Amino acid sequence: MAEEVSTLVGILETTVDLKSSTEKFHDMFVGRPHNISDVSPSNFQGCELHEGEMGQRIESIDPENNRATYRVLEGDLMKEYKSFLITFQVTPKEGEPGSVAHWHFEYEKINEEVAHPETLLQFAIKVSKEIDEHLFSEE
Repeated sequence: MAEEVSTLVGILETTVDLKSSTEKFHDMFVGRPHNISDVSPSNFQGCELHEGEMGQRIESIDPENNRATYRVLEGDLMKEYKSFLITFQVTPKEGEPGSVAHWHFEYEKINEEVAHPETLLQFAIKVSKEIDEHLFSEE
C-alpha cells in the first residue's frame, strides 16, 4: 500500500549569487546575526536576543561546509506552521570570485489554507543581496 504524502508538508529552495566571499557571508548569518539589522534596516527593525534565543534554535552548524540549520520556535511564522526548518549554506563559485547562498525551507503547514512560504523565500533573497552589497563594499 502506498504511503499517503501530506500536502501540508513542503520544501522550498533557492540560490542567490553573491559577490562577497563564502566566509564573510556565512559569518554574518552565523557569527554576527545581531548585525543584520544594521546592514538591512529596511527589513529588520532590530534584532534582540531573548533568553539566549531569537525565536529559533540552532539545530546544527557545519563550519567546514559553511552550513547552518535553524528550527523556528516562536513568532508569527509559528501561527501558520507546525514546524519550520531553515538550512542556509554558502559555497564558493567555481572558477571565479564570489559565492552562492543556498536557502532550503522544510515546513509543515497547520492547514490547507496556509500558503507555502514563497514570500519568505523572496525575503531571504532580498536580505541576502543587501548583506552581500554591504560586505562587498567593505572589501
